[in-house]
Amino acid sequence: HVQLVESGGGSVQAGGSLRLSCAASIYSGCMGWFRQAPGNECELVSTINVAGQIYNADFVKGRFTISQDKAKNTMYLQMSSLKPEDTGMYYCAHSTDACGLVVGRYTYWGQGTQVTVS
Repeated sequence: HVQLVESGGGSVQAGGSLRLSCAASIYSGCMGWFRQAPGNECELVSTINVAGQIYNADFVKGRFTISQDKAKNTMYLQMSSLKPEDTGMYYCAHSTDACGLVVGRYTYWGQGTQVTVS
């Protein structure tokens, strides 16, 4: 069982920045960031595997950077040039297998951290 704890969310004005963190009890396989806005489906933001291979959703467009510190069992999401449409609950997720693009590929999830951009 993998436990994931997100932190770093908050409220910022458009154009601002936030850095999200996800601390994992076991760091392996693939880690990903998803987000969900009210009334919307959960969508993939970015993934990184233990080898450091990265996938970014198109809407990231160089604004967000995923990274990891395996010594700390922690994944990060540096978000810059934030827009109101980035508002939502951001979740950290873990897959024991290769990275995937769909929610069902990920077995373990954090409780989420709220990001609000006004």
